[in-house]
Amino acid sequence: MVLFEEVDLLDVGGPYEVLLTANRLVQRGGDPPPFDLITASLDGKPVTAYGGLGLIPQAATGDVRDVDVVLVPGAVAIDRALEDGRLVGLVRAHSRAGGLVVSVCTGAFFIGAAGLLDGRPFTTHFEDLDALAQRVPAGNPLDSVRWVDDGDLITAGGLSSGIAMALHLVERLAGRPLAEATARQIDYDWTEQR
Repeated sequence: MVLFEEVDLLDVGGPYEVLLTANRLVQRGGDPPPFDLITASLDGKPVTAYGGLGLIPQAATGDVRDVDVVLVPGAVAIDRALEDGRLVGLVRAHSRAGGLVVSVCTGAFFIGAAGLLDGRPFTTHFEDLDALAQRVPAGNPLDSVRWVDDGDLITAGGLSSGIAMALHLVERLAGRPLAEATARQIDYDWTEQR
């Protein structure tokens, strides 16, 4: 999970809690956790989420290797966040290496800037979908969906959609029973439908 200044807290915290809870449930049964959660900022230094809450990453993005999934959260001031092209480069490099790229909310703007949404279905926060579609005219924006899974790319709608998408990710990577158990554990009404 990539952290950056003024990141949306729920975009990070929702999926993180889902994956953390899935790990805990598996460990209760005596098995190793299915997810190795790593939070990373570009320089490894703490960041301040939108609203003022500080977040301490575990690593710098350049120090994290052999990652299967990169999760990119969004920001209210997405244009300002996009000014630092290093995050776009990270997304592009991970995709070229064959990894799964996942976004929550306006995190899809990073994926679009990396050129990964051309010719593909995607979603983002409903208020920002038209703006993203203008930046990615060759893409297929989808409204009124919680997430879109298009193989090596998953985009989630706004904020709490990241929780629903993360449960889908648990299902995809570790099985439906664990996704359902995780949803129950976090007391979240979830179905696999978008």
